[in-house]
Amino acid sequence: MIHSNPLRHAAHLGAVCGLLFGFAPSAWAESGNFELELNIATDVADACRLTFVATNNTGIALTQNGYEVAAFDATGVVSAILVLELGQLPLNKTRVVQFDLPNMKCADISRLLVNGQDSCESTDGTHDICMKALNASSRVQSIPFGI
Repeated sequence: MIHSNPLRHAAHLGAVCGLLFGFAPSAWAESGNFELELNIATDVADACRLTFVATNNTGIALTQNGYEVAAFDATGVVSAILVLELGQLPLNKTRVVQFDLPNMKCADISRLLVNGQDSCESTDGTHDICMKALNASSRVQSIPFGI
């Protein structure tokens, strides 16, 4: 017959919980990515207003950040190229920015594509982390947004 020591099991359970709950949140916080989400697209007078949510989890405080984005029309033709200047983004900072695409209705946009990094600067100089760590997504079902 095998006897079990409840205190020993409690100690193991405590150690496992400590590992799971003690270390996991800090690992999640240091995910190393740059989140850029198309959050909403709204028609305004003579333009489609795009609202983006950007979160810097790269581990580098950015003094300047921007992306070149191509907008495709319903036929798949590039109809506009814009530069999303996000500006200064400290570590773990989230910023909401809006951009208007003049002379376009939101329904005329079939997709948005991050064509490249326009700027990615910190006090240490230029970086490529903004593109390498980029995770682009869309909450707007009718307008996919990606790399």
